Amino acid sequence: MANIVIDDKSGFCFGVTKTISKAEEELAKGETLYCLGDIVHNGKEVERLTKMGLITIDYEQLAQLHDVKVMLRAHGEPPSTYELAKKNNITIVDASCPVVLKLQSRVKNAYQTIPSPDTQIVIFGHVGHAEVNGLVGQTEDSAIVIENEEDLSKVDLTKNVRLFSQTTKSLEGYKSLIEVFSKKIDKSVIFEHTDTICRQVSNRIPNITTFAQQNDIVIFVAGKKSSNGIVLFEHCKTINTNTYFVSEANEVVGIEIDFNKKIGICGATSTPRWLMEEVAAKLNELELVIK
Repeated sequence: MANIVIDDKSGFCFGVTKTISKAEEELAKGETLYCLGDIVHNGKEVERLTKMGLITIDYEQLAQLHDVKVMLRAHGEPPSTYELAKKNNITIVDASCPVVLKLQSRVKNAYQTIPSPDTQIVIFGHVGHAEVNGLVGQTEDSAIVIENEEDLSKVDLTKNVRLFSQTTKSLEGYKSLIEVFSKKIDKSVIFEHTDTICRQVSNRIPNITTFAQQNDIVIFVAGKKSSNGIVLFEHCKTINTNTYFVSEANEVVGIEIDFNKKIGICGATSTPRWLMEEVAAKLNELELVIK
């Protein structure tokens, strides 16, 4: 058999584990359960829960529902979602990650206590990402979202800035952005920044580094929509150039693999353990075919 190892420190983070467990618990009751958006950014896990009865809906569909039960995923939601649910008599099963809820509270407080109308709330994150939408909603949609240093043009650097980050962004990327802000912003204004990176995510960087070094070939398993997955994969690739991104087991078929080498399988905070095990099983199957 091939020398294949699955990273024990990869897979669901606390927030995602809590959300999935909550969904399974509700579905076990046999009642109809809707989920606003993909419950996790992993297509195979969404597919598994769909087979159990979970119905994924979007905001347009939510507006048409009344007297039903709807789950809110770990990414969190803006106040408008809760208001709509109350209006339509929708029972909310809130699985928002505690780390995200704490960040929402910080952003809301920062917005409500701004020293002057000129103060800008800026969020370092992916435009359109569910978590970011929830954060922007805490500011009555006035927050400015920037994805990289090039987006600084969106910010008036002659006015006060209160900076926050999406919880799953790179810690190094955030630190780099803070340095750029510090250099470019007018010295007469106030620049405040809050470290809101989730350590369950950022602490995986050192582990991924070691894991990538210990293996000749790395198969990184994650959903294509996973923000955290993209960050961890790109980092892994810088450590070990023989790193390959797959979303499901069958995708390893197209990869040229030397089964005499050490093969490591790891994943994102939204990657289920069972999916990494499926990838390992597929690799073992391919090795037998080659032999």
